[in-house]
Amino acid sequence: MSTALVTALWLFARGWAPDRAHYPTQGVSVGAGNGIIEWGTLAAQGTDFAYIRAANGWGQRDPAFGTNWAEARKAGVRYGAMLEFSLCRRAYEQATPFITTVPRDNAALPPVIRLAFDPGCKVRPGRDKVLSELNTLVNLIESHSGKSAVLNVTKDFDADYDIGSGVNRTLWLDGNFFPPDYATRPWVMWTASNMRHIDGVDGPVRWNVVAP
Repeated sequence: MSTALVTALWLFARGWAPDRAHYPTQGVSVGAGNGIIEWGTLAAQGTDFAYIRAANGWGQRDPAFGTNWAEARKAGVRYGAMLEFSLCRRAYEQATPFITTVPRDNAALPPVIRLAFDPGCKVRPGRDKVLSELNTLVNLIESHSGKSAVLNVTKDFDADYDIGSGVNRTLWLDGNFFPPDYATRPWVMWTASNMRHIDGVDGPVRWNVVAP
């Protein structure tokens, strides 16, 4: 493959997003790793909503959450909070930093729990234990937010734990460029690209769409 072709494919991939004729509602997932975000620019680039990282399963709060939450709201971008799940911590340990970081806000989108294998956590509990902890976490998060949680499940995590048939919540799946088909229930949200570059934010972002 020639260098010119590789470059052309890379440029295409970093600018690609699904056709809005098929997926009219599109947005980003962001956190402190994206640096200072120009929310007005994101809104002008067609960002309809943003999921903002609040904390991870190790109990660490995202230091940019408060700023991103306030600035997204000011820019007119719909906003919601995301918690990254860990197989190495109990549900209450994971819920606490989320609950103490994310304000109760009737205008906010439903909270998201992202289920992906963390390289820093090597344990792999049995499915029954994982589903038990996850259900407890879901209940704690929902009690705080007053809204049903959305589960963002990666393909490998779902392959091991079959989350779709174990927890009856809206599914958000991942799959660069091609709609995912790996869960036992249909998805409502899809991460269509984890390499998109748009003005107003540093580096690649996870670009997400809502099912029509």
